[in-house]
Amino acid sequence: MLQLSAAGKRFGQKLLFEDANWLITPDERTGLVGGNGTGKSTLLKVLAGMETLDYGQLTRVKGTTLGYLPQDGLALRGKTVFAECLSVFDPIFALEREAEEITHTLSTADPNSREYLAAADRYSDIADQLHVHDIYTLDSQVGAVLGGLGFTKEDWERKTEEFSGGWQMRIALAKLLLQKPSLLLLDEPTNHLDLESRNWLENYLHDYPNAYILISHDRYFLDVTVNKTIELWNKRMHTYHGNYEKYLTQKEERRTQLMNAYKNQRDRIDALEAFINRFRYQATKAKQVQSRIKELEKIERIEVPEEEATIHFSIPQPPASGRTVMEVSGLSKDYPMPPVDGQPAGVKHVLQDLNFQIERGERIALVGANGAGKSTLIRLLSRQEEPNAGTIREGHNVLTDFFAQDQYKVLDPNAQMLDDIAGIAPKVPVVELRSLLGCFMFSGDDVFKKLGVLSGGERNRYAMAKMLVSPSNFLLLDEPTNHLDLRAKDVLLEAIANFTGTVLFVSHDRYFIDGLATRVFEVEDRRVHIYPGNYEDYLYRKSGGPEKTTLSLATSLKPVPASPSNHGAILSEARSAPSKDPDESDLAEAFDSIPPPSSKPPVKRLNPIKLKQLEDRVAVIEQELAALDTRITAAEEHLGHFSSADDSQRTAAELESLRDRRTTLLAEWESHATALEEQSTAV
Repeated sequence: MLQLSAAGKRFGQKLLFEDANWLITPDERTGLVGGNGTGKSTLLKVLAGMETLDYGQLTRVKGTTLGYLPQDGLALRGKTVFAECLSVFDPIFALEREAEEITHTLSTADPNSREYLAAADRYSDIADQLHVHDIYTLDSQVGAVLGGLGFTKEDWERKTEEFSGGWQMRIALAKLLLQKPSLLLLDEPTNHLDLESRNWLENYLHDYPNAYILISHDRYFLDVTVNKTIELWNKRMHTYHGNYEKYLTQKEERRTQLMNAYKNQRDRIDALEAFINRFRYQATKAKQVQSRIKELEKIERIEVPEEEATIHFSIPQPPASGRTVMEVSGLSKDYPMPPVDGQPAGVKHVLQDLNFQIERGERIALVGANGAGKSTLIRLLSRQEEPNAGTIREGHNVLTDFFAQDQYKVLDPNAQMLDDIAGIAPKVPVVELRSLLGCFMFSGDDVFKKLGVLSGGERNRYAMAKMLVSPSNFLLLDEPTNHLDLRAKDVLLEAIANFTGTVLFVSHDRYFIDGLATRVFEVEDRRVHIYPGNYEDYLYRKSGGPEKTTLSLATSLKPVPASPSNHGAILSEARSAPSKDPDESDLAEAFDSIPPPSSKPPVKRLNPIKLKQLEDRVAVIEQELAALDTRITAAEEHLGHFSSADDSQRTAAELESLRDRRTTLLAEWESHATALEEQSTAV
C-alpha cells in the first residue's frame, strides 16, 4: 500500500534517519520501536502525510485510506460521544439518502429512458456498498467499540467536551477503529487505557481486517499484537520478523554477528598494516607491499555504533518494618453528589466495608476498571484522604511514601534538577545520579534545568527517579509507569523487584504487573477481591481456574501454603474478615470447593507441651529472621561503599554467612509452620 524508498528526515540540524526502505503490505502488523528522539513519531507522521521527507520518496497506492492517532492533543466538541463516533459513517448515511432520492426517480421516470437506466445502475452500486458496510448494524458497532474502550451507556449521551484529555483520546481511537482504514497508524494507543480496555484493544487488533503500525511502550501489548518489529537505531531502519520478544533475541544475535565480523576484520587490518610497516622500505618486498596496500584500501570498514549503556540501579534498602505492614478494617468511602437536572443531591458509594492485611515484603498490584476506586483506595492508604468509616492501622516501624499521578505538583519549580535530587541522596555519587536521570530520559544539560520549565510528564518522570534514591519501607505508587519508555520501565521494574520493602502499586502495564506482583487486589463493585500471584494467575482464576482467594467464606476454609521467599507473609487472606456477607450461592460455592475426605492417615496430635514448644520456636525464628534481614541490609549497604580490600573481603564473608543462616532458618520455619498448620486442621 505504501513504499518508502531511500527515505531520510532531519529535525533541524539533527539527522533522525536516512536510507530507509520499507514496503508496507495489506497484512502489515508492525511495531515501531527505538529510543526517545530517534524519530518514531516523525516517521509515523510521514506515513500519514502530515510530514514531508527531506530525502527519498513515499509512494502510496491509489485508494489506500489512512487513520492516524497522535499521542495527545485532540479535542472534540459539540456532539455527544455516541453521535461523534457515529459521524464516521456520514458518507454511508449520505449514500442511504441518495438511495432514497433515486427510489423516487425510479418511481416517476420512464422505464425505457436513459435517466431510468442510469438511476437503476447507481441504485445497484449504492445497494452493494450499503450491504458491504452492513448499515443496519452501525449503532451496535459503535456501542461495542465504546463499551470496549470503557465508556458506560450513561457516557454515550454526554457531550465530548465534558471529558478529560485522556478520554478525548479514547473517543478519537474509537472513531478510527470504526472507520477501519486500510492502514491504522497508532502512536501510543494504550497511554490512556486501563487494563480491561487494553485487553479489549488487543483482541480487536487481533481480528482487525486491515493493516496497522503502532508505537507503544507496553511490552506485553507489542508481544501480542505485532508480527514484525522495525527499529530506528543509529539513524537507520532495521527490520526484525516477530514480536517484541523475538526482536530482542534477534537483535542480540545480530550484534554478536556484527562484533565477530568486526573482530575478524580488525585482525586482518592489523596484519596487513603490520606487514606494510615492516617491509615498506625493502625493494624485494615492494610488490607484496603494494598488493596489501590495495587490499587495505578496498576493505569496507565495519562500524560498530555505540550501544546505549545498560543501567542497573539498586534502590537503597530501607529499615525493616514489622511483619504486618497495614491492617484495614471496615473501610468505606463515599463522595457527595451535587443535584443534577432538578434531582436532589446524593451520595456516591466508592468503597464499602473493605477488610484486608498487607504483610512485609509483598508487592501488591491494584487493578480494576477506570472509576472503580483504585486511586481512591491508594489515597486512603497513604492518608491523602480520610475514610467515612473503618480504620487503617499501620504496623511497627512502617514508613510510608506515596507517588501520585500528579506527583509533579509538589516539586519546587525553582530547584535545579541535579541539585534537588542530590540534596536527598548525598551519599549517592553524582555519576550514578546522572545515569539514573538519563534512564528517565534526562540527559546532557537537561539535568541542570529548573523543574518549573519541565512539562507535566517530565516532572512526573523526575519525581519517580527522586523517589527511587531515598525510599521508605512501604511504597504506594499510583501509575508509576506513566510517561516512561521501555528502557526506563525495565530499570524501574528491576529496582522494585530487588527492593526489600513493601510495595502497593496501580499500573496499566501488563508486563510490569506480571514481573512484580505477588498478589493482585481487584477493586470491583465497591469491594476488594484478593488473588495470589501475578496478573497471569489473576486472569487464570478469574476465567474459571481455582477459585479466587477473595475475602469470602471459601477463603477462610482453605489453608494457604507458606511462601519460603516471604517468611513474614503468613497470608492474610486466611485471617481477613469477609468483604461481604455470603449469600446462599456463596455458601454453596464455598462448600463445593471443599475437597472430599482424603484417604491419607490422620495427622498425629501433639501433646500441648510440644505444641507450645513448636509455637515458641516459630516465634523465635521469626524474630531472628527479622534481625537477620536488618543485618543483611546493613552489610549490603556497607559493601556498596568501598574503603579497603580487606574490609570488603570481611564484609562479603559475613554477608555470605548471614545469608546461609537465613536460608537454614527459613527451611526450619517452613517445616514448623507446616506442622502447626497440620495440627490446626487435625483439631
